[in-house]
Amino acid sequence: MVRRILVVGGGYAGFYTAWRLEKKLRRGEAEVILVDPRPYMTYQPFLPEVVAGSVEARHAAVSLRRNLKRTKIVSGMVINIAHADRTVTIRPADGPDYTLTYDVIAVTAGAVTRTFDVPGVADRAIGMKHVEEAVAIRDRMFTAFDEAAGLEPGKLRRKLMTVTFVGGGFSGVEGFAELLSLARALLKKYPELSESDLAFHLVEASGRILPEVSDKPGEWVVNMLEKRGAVVHLNTTMDSADDGHVVLSDGSEFDSELIVWTAGNAATRLLRNHTDLPHNQRGMVQVRADLRIGTDTEVIEDAWAAGDDAAVPDLTSSTPGAYTVPNAQNAVRQGKLLAKNLLRSLRGKAPKEYEHHSLGVIATLGLGTGIFQYKRLVIKGVLAWLMHRGYHVLAVPTWDRKVRVLAIWLAAFFYGRDIVSLASVQSPREAFETEAKARTLSASRPG
Repeated sequence: MVRRILVVGGGYAGFYTAWRLEKKLRRGEAEVILVDPRPYMTYQPFLPEVVAGSVEARHAAVSLRRNLKRTKIVSGMVINIAHADRTVTIRPADGPDYTLTYDVIAVTAGAVTRTFDVPGVADRAIGMKHVEEAVAIRDRMFTAFDEAAGLEPGKLRRKLMTVTFVGGGFSGVEGFAELLSLARALLKKYPELSESDLAFHLVEASGRILPEVSDKPGEWVVNMLEKRGAVVHLNTTMDSADDGHVVLSDGSEFDSELIVWTAGNAATRLLRNHTDLPHNQRGMVQVRADLRIGTDTEVIEDAWAAGDDAAVPDLTSSTPGAYTVPNAQNAVRQGKLLAKNLLRSLRGKAPKEYEHHSLGVIATLGLGTGIFQYKRLVIKGVLAWLMHRGYHVLAVPTWDRKVRVLAIWLAAFFYGRDIVSLASVQSPREAFETEAKARTLSASRPG
C-alpha cells in the first residue's frame, strides 16, 4: 500500500520538503499531499524590495502547482490535527470543512505575525509577512504622496507623510529602510513636497535593533537611519494607535497614516489550540534534533516538523536548551533534511540530526546600502548590498524566478524604480459600480 505523506503548509520548509521528496521518491513509494491556503510560497527576503519597488510582487512568489508537479496540492487551511486518528480537518475557501487521512504528517505551518492588545493596532496596522501586505504598503506610500501633494502644509499632510514601523528585527528594519529610501527618492518627483514633510519612526521594545548582529554594527544601522532623517525609538513600546494617533511609551505622540507591525512571530492558532501533538509554552511543536516530533525520551511515530513552527534543538549553540533561530536560512535547510529523513524512515534507516552553522546575516538597508556580518567580519555599504542581492538571487528557488528578478534589477539600473500606485486594485469593481449606479440613477429620472 502506498503511504500518504501530508505536508501542512507551503512556506519554506513545506515547499522544500515536497520539492526534494519529488526528486528522490521512487515511483509508487509514497504519495505526497501539500495543504496551504495560498497557491504559492513567499520568498520573504524579497518582501522589503517589493515594498520599495525593486522586485515585482509576483517574482517574490513561487508557484506551488508549477514547481511541485508530482505533489497533490490542496487549497485550504488545516484547522485541526488529530494524530491519534491520522486525520486532519481542512477548511477550503468555499464549501464545508472536510477531513483528510494520512500515514505520515510533516507540520511546516510556519508562524504568524505576533500581535499585542494595543488599542487601534488591529484597525490601523498592516503586517509584512506576505506579498499582498508588501504590495499594499508600497501602494499606500504612493497614494499618501499623491494626496499630500495636493494639500497645503498642515496636520493632514503631516499625517499622510508619517510612517511608523513597530519591531526592530530584520524584517522590520529592512522594510523600514527600504521604504525610507523609496520615500526620499520620490521627493524628486513631487516638487510640492520637501524632506521636512517626511517623518519615519521605528519603534523597538528592546535597547537595540537587529539582535542577530553584534552591538557596534547595530549602532551603525541606527546612526545611518537617523542621518537619513528617521527617528529610532529604543526601549519603547506603542501604547495606542487609535485612528492613526500614535502614543509611545517614551512620551512621543504623532499622527501616522501608515503603521506597519513587524514585532516578531507567534505560533499559529492550529498548533496552540487545535492539535494533539505536543508543543511548548510558546505554542511551537516540540521537535527532536532529527525533526521527529517528541522529546529525548519519547517519539511520536509518523509525525515530523520543521520551520518557524517547530522548536528544533540548536546543536551548534553553547546555551543549554537553545532552539534554532526561526529564519529562512534554517527553514530551507530543515525542509531539505526533513525530506531526506522522511525518505530514510520509509526505507528503514535512522534519521539524521539537524546541525547547521550560520552562514552569517545580511540585510538590505535601501538602494545601495546593506550590512553583512559573519562572526567578527562586518561589511557595510554598497559591497554588503551587492552581496545581499547576489546571495538571494542564488537562493531564490527555480531558474525562472532568478532570471525575472535579475531582469527587473537590470531595468531599474537604467530606468529607475517604477513609481505607479495600483492601490485601486484592492477594490477592482469600484469604477464599474460607480458608473453602473450613475447610469441607473440617470435612467430613473423623469424627462
